[in-house]
Formats: sequence, structure tokens, C-alpha cells
Amino acid sequence: PFEKVTQKKNVTLEDAIENIDIGGPSMLRSAAKNYKSVAVVSNPARYEEILKELDTNSGILPDRILTSLALEAFALTSYYDGIISQFLNNRFRSAELTKFPKELTFRFNKIQDLRYGENPHQSAAFYANAGSPEGLAGIKQVHGKELSFNNILDLNAAINFVKDFEFPTAVVIKHNNPTGVAQDKDLAKAYKTAFKVDALSAFGGIIAFNKTVDGATAKAIVASGFMECVIAPGFNKDAIKVLSDKKNLRLIELDLKSLKVKPYAFKQVAGGLLLQDSDDRELKPEDLKVVSIKKPTKSQMESMLFGWKIVKHVTSNAIILVKGRQTVGIGGGLTSRVDSAAHAIRKAGKSSKNAILVSDAFLPKIDTVTIAAKAGISLIMQTGGSIMDEEVIKEANRCKLVMVMTGVRHFKH
Repeated sequence: PFEKVTQKKNVTLEDAIENIDIGGPSMLRSAAKNYKSVAVVSNPARYEEILKELDTNSGILPDRILTSLALEAFALTSYYDGIISQFLNNRFRSAELTKFPKELTFRFNKIQDLRYGENPHQSAAFYANAGSPEGLAGIKQVHGKELSFNNILDLNAAINFVKDFEFPTAVVIKHNNPTGVAQDKDLAKAYKTAFKVDALSAFGGIIAFNKTVDGATAKAIVASGFMECVIAPGFNKDAIKVLSDKKNLRLIELDLKSLKVKPYAFKQVAGGLLLQDSDDRELKPEDLKVVSIKKPTKSQMESMLFGWKIVKHVTSNAIILVKGRQTVGIGGGLTSRVDSAAHAIRKAGKSSKNAILVSDAFLPKIDTVTIAAKAGISLIMQTGGSIMDEEVIKEANRCKLVMVMTGVRHFKH
């Protein structure tokens, strides 16, 4: 009744509250308070277990069972109350209240224990959002050994790089960062290109695709050597036949269209968590501001927009080099922007000539422009907003580079 009422238009807060079914939760709570005398069974999955215990113990349930049943009941009613509170808060939040709720309630159910965490001395488990499994909690593993803690983290990073693209796209991930990303009409070509960007670093990586893997793509994966996982919307029969020869290669199916857009993102810190809007800002050609004398071509504009979707998922300070619809060099996670640029240029080698440099934030000095020009880079895309913008633009003009500003930062810490 609560859901039906709150889906109607112009429903008042009073109407919604009146239609909340409080009878069931109230009875569960009351029963759970008297758990030593009352067995409150709120989980149907335990019916068979409870019946067996009653038969075994002549109609008496041991204290350990009564205690566990009470804990389950309190957890269930707490979850129910939390859903109602958050729903009403989101729907009826007044103008006087802040954008973010004063209290947050999260509930997760354990899917499985993992062999270990990031390192062998750490224990670990995988939990899913309570309710219908979504995201990585809803994956289907079709081949390979059990997923590890680090596999799941890298898979999460990998799907973010490919999920927003329409054309066939491939990415190789190592330690949450890409070694290469590419797009092509042919999925196998996209993968080969992405792998070649940094074949040395790609060894033992995680591969993600936004299209069903076919036989040709599978053969390209096998030719790459040792890789940990492949995640894609699906694998055709030829692909499974080819990839199944790799005994330990994990093949994971995930419908990318089922991924829900989350309004918020949070990070855990000591003693609490940080909550923010998700970084889902889109960028259109008309949003770009050309600040250099030299202007970008149409193909450069397309490459910039491709690069923009990639750089926001690379750990800051992030610099990527793009040609067409592929990365040719990636620098991320370094403590200075010019070092990230130098790293990306070194990885790209000769491919840096006529490439586009995309930065996730503004350039605080002219040094990045100078080394970019020496490497043959033709265009720099950056946020702008630094007190050094004027000097940076002058250096771009002196080096005869195109410079475009987005006005939007893309930090990822």
C-alpha cells in the first residue's frame, strides 16, 4: 500500500505515512524483544531448519536459535524503517533541508567469502546491496577459477570505461587504471589496439568489452598471453570454445544496460564516510572553449570527447594521450601533473606525435605544454581556471598548439 500511494501524483506526506504498513514490523519487533520466550521467524529460508530443530528437541528451540532469529528480525525491521525514511526524505525533502539526508542507512547481504583480501594475510568477503542483485553482484561466471578480492575491484573499474560507449570498445585494466582503451567498428581490432598501447603493463590484466565477445576477439585474447579476467555482455559459442582452453581465465557476463545510474558516490574514511554526487557530467562540443589562436578540427573535437569520457576514470593526476578513438599513452596516480604527462608521453613513444593530450584538471604551469610540444602533441584539452592560465595559453600559442578548456574538473582520488 505504501508503494502504491507514493507513486501517485500530488500525494501528501500525511497520505504516504498513513499508508505505511507498520503492523508487520511492529509485531516482529515486539516478538523479538521477547526472544527468550518467542521464536520470531522472519526469514522463510529458515522454515525447514526451525521445523527440524523442533522435531529434534521435542518442540523446544535452543537459545542459540532464538537469539539468531531475534537478530534477523531486528535487522529486517531496521532495514524496512530505513527504506521508508530514505524514500520519504528523497520525495518530500523541503527547500529548507540540505541536499543530503541527515542520516544514511545501508544494508548489504553477504554473497560469499573470498580466499583473501588485497593481500594473503587479509580475510575478505563480497557483499551485495540488499534487494535485487545488481552490478557485479549480478554477474554470471561462465568459466575459470574463483574471483578474488582484487579481481572484483578491477572488474568494477573496467566496466566504467566501456559502459558509456555505443561503438565496440575494449579496455585493459591493471590495478584499477587502464593500460589502454580503444574503439573500433570491429571488436577484435578494438581489443588488439587497446592491448598494444602498453602490452608490457597489460600482462595479467582485466579485459572489459561493451559488446558480445566473438571468436576473432577470443583468439586475439589468447594471443595476448596470461590475462586474469574477461567481462562482457556475453560470449558466443566460438568465443567460449576458444577461451575455455585457458583453464584459469575467468569469463564473466554482465548486462551493462542493467547498471543503474547512482545519484551519489561515497568513500569510507576513518570514523565515517564522504558522500557526493556521482561524476556523471556530460560534455558537448558547444561546452568547449577554444583559447588558442589555432583552432581544432572536427576529428580533433571527436577525439577530445572520447578522451573526456576516459580521463575521468583514471586516477588523478591524470593525463591521457588520444588519437582518433584510442588512447596511445596514459599517465595517472602521480603526484605532479607534469610527471603524469611525461609518463604518458614515454608510454606513447613515437605515437605521441599529433596526439591529443587530455588532462583531468587545469595546468598549473607551462611545463606540461612545453614537454607536450617537444613530443609533437598537437592539442591540449584541460580544465582551465588556474592563476597561470594566461601564461599557459601564451606558451601554447608560442608552440603553435591548439588549446581547449572544459571548465569542468575530473579528479578521481
